[in-house]
Amino acid sequence: MTSNRTRGVQTAESWPELPFDAWKDTCATLQLWTQIVGKIRLAKVPMMNHWWQVPLYVTCRGLTTSPIPHESGRSFQIDFDFIDHRLLIAVSDGRLQSLELAPCSVAEFYRQIMDTLKALGLEVRIWTVPVEIPDPIPFEQDYTHAAYDAGWAHRFWQVLVKVDEVLTEFRSHFLGKASPVHFFWGSFDMAVTRFSGRRAPPHSGAPSVADRVIREAYSHEVSSCGFWPGNGGFGQPAFYSYAYPEPAGFPDAQIRPEVAFYSPEFHEFILPYEAARRSAAPEDAVLQFLESTYAVAADLGHWDRTALER
Repeated sequence: MTSNRTRGVQTAESWPELPFDAWKDTCATLQLWTQIVGKIRLAKVPMMNHWWQVPLYVTCRGLTTSPIPHESGRSFQIDFDFIDHRLLIAVSDGRLQSLELAPCSVAEFYRQIMDTLKALGLEVRIWTVPVEIPDPIPFEQDYTHAAYDAGWAHRFWQVLVKVDEVLTEFRSHFLGKASPVHFFWGSFDMAVTRFSGRRAPPHSGAPSVADRVIREAYSHEVSSCGFWPGNGGFGQPAFYSYAYPEPAGFPDAQIRPEVAFYSPEFHEFILPYEAARRSAAPEDAVLQFLESTYAVAADLGHWDRTALER
């Protein structure tokens, strides 16, 4: 499927290296920091289908909650700025507060952001136990995770900008129900999901995820894809694609590019990020992966592709 959008130069240099071992400690801390910010949004924003009120979104400087309503009659948003390395809290009454993003324990980050919100008259109460990770430590007690390497945080954001661009391109080809391109702070991955329009059988659950969360997320048939920055269990950054429910024959289907493969452990097709970035045209390689894995899910799942696709 082609696009009318003019693509920029596609090179490995425009898709930065992101070796997980080099920044895994910063990644673990950032995941918990984004969970604090994400839970603040979750506490105040009305429920939407499939938890679409939960994620963060990529910006030209980092990640944002987008505006959050508050019972004081004002709105506020919280942004991670990975250029100047600040956490920004902007309020609809014009006030703006910022905190430095620097090596800092999760407990201290939690205290700072809650104290700042309180000073702004924007008190928020959240459940302080992290989600979707094993052996979670409540935020206010976590002095273990305290790494923040500004260079790797910046590099991570640069990769998210490229991923957001290619997932948005992929999403534009679909006429049916589709999610926004969003960053889930629980699992710490960027995703976009297409829906067949049919209900799905109840999901059997997933490790470290509450049943009500997983069943709402997968209440309808999906073909979902996205990007893990290294924490997804593969030991390296990777693009992924899966179907729920997984149709018969899905694991054995032929997909593109050739370096992509099916993981029986995760029930997902995987395209290693490094393989994509080193290809002659990284964006084209990722789009081939997304389009071919979706086509397999849609064809084997008997989706009405004529009605659903542009």
